[in-house]
Amino acid sequence: MAKTKSAFFCKECGYESGKWLGQCPVCHQWDTFVEEKITKSTAGKVDRLTGEVAHSVLLSDVTSNEHDRITTGMEELDRVLGGGIVKGSLVLVGGDPGIGKSTLLLQMCLALAGDGVNVLYVSGEESPGQIKMRADRLHNAGKDIRLFSETNLDRVETVIENDKPDIVIIDSIQTMYREDVASAPGSVGQVRETTSTLMKLAKIMGITIFIIGHVTKEGVVAGPRVLEHMVDTVLYFEGENQVSYRILRAVKNRFGSTNEIGVFEMCQKGLMEVSNPSEYMLMGKPEEEAGSVVTCALEGTRPIMIEVQALVCRTNFNLPRRTSAGTDYNRLNLLMAVLERRIGMALSGYDAYVNVAGGMKINEPSLDLAIIAAIISSYKNRPVDNNTIVFGEVGLTGEIRAVSQASNRVNEALKMGYKRVILPKANLKNLDVKGITLEGVDSIRSLIDIL
Repeated sequence: MAKTKSAFFCKECGYESGKWLGQCPVCHQWDTFVEEKITKSTAGKVDRLTGEVAHSVLLSDVTSNEHDRITTGMEELDRVLGGGIVKGSLVLVGGDPGIGKSTLLLQMCLALAGDGVNVLYVSGEESPGQIKMRADRLHNAGKDIRLFSETNLDRVETVIENDKPDIVIIDSIQTMYREDVASAPGSVGQVRETTSTLMKLAKIMGITIFIIGHVTKEGVVAGPRVLEHMVDTVLYFEGENQVSYRILRAVKNRFGSTNEIGVFEMCQKGLMEVSNPSEYMLMGKPEEEAGSVVTCALEGTRPIMIEVQALVCRTNFNLPRRTSAGTDYNRLNLLMAVLERRIGMALSGYDAYVNVAGGMKINEPSLDLAIIAAIISSYKNRPVDNNTIVFGEVGLTGEIRAVSQASNRVNEALKMGYKRVILPKANLKNLDVKGITLEGVDSIRSLIDIL
């Protein structure tokens, strides 16, 4: 027998309440509670999958499988996952529509099938014929993978139990539903219950399940936030439609670091791995042009060389324009105010445009010194040496403050063939790198003297 009752859930954080509330007491969002019907079974306490009564185990009797990982055949994906796929894990992959989530996982499946891994691709949005067309576009060189187009999770569960695959792809979690949950697919109750069922399957049967989640306009996975707490790993696939590169970032990872990123390029044949993002970002950089400065930014723990461009020209209006692309607009205004106040550079009569080439969006403070150098270079119409990179944080008094992981940035510059690095003087005492000139600066005035 089953007992049915109603409850109210917050769409943002998954908080449960017995009555409707105007504001969620946990995430403090307004008008986010929706009513869902909950069905609680009064059946026996024997597990349906194992047929055993629940019992505990001793920690000393548990064997660790830390090194028993499955490599995906894609080094960028393995890096983000922490070295490969962990058996029995539940991985959530989110991203904007059309960003390449399904393409990435289908490429992974084809590569795994070529290594003899049993893969099941479950799609609630595409037919097997549509998936076949996408696989042909990717030039399927591996063995066949099993396809199943269904949105009923009970039938999907039966197929998983019968086929016993090693890897399962669910595309997407918002299309799946359970018949015993009286709500529409994609609702709070359905997403929570379907994810709970998949998590149980993954842990009991020892299979790895990848679930694809749609992203809302705010940039978070659609559905309750409790979904991110239930899974083992949360990956976000980021990128702009106007640029060809994509970044895979781990927001949560129980089996590895969340500081790693994977870089891909969208091509006609699918997603291609970018093993050297710095070289990719600097393609087409102009030579001996004023307002162009190279810096080294960090994406997680990965240093990436990028170009910062600035254009300073006289304004035709009473209020000069300030425009930034790829960096914080307010930060640009702050840095220009520092230039005016501390070194007397009259920028109030000039428009200023700053751009991070390649479509990257960088918000870390180490970009400050490169923006300052690019503005000064454009203002004086004097180019910065092509073999020089600049990084450092700028304070309101014009001082240059130390940044994190300076050694990784310098080593990346050395690997890319640069001859000189201008960096905060506070970082010099901890660096001992041969083959490249290191020049420390402690203020904007010393930066101008060096440039």
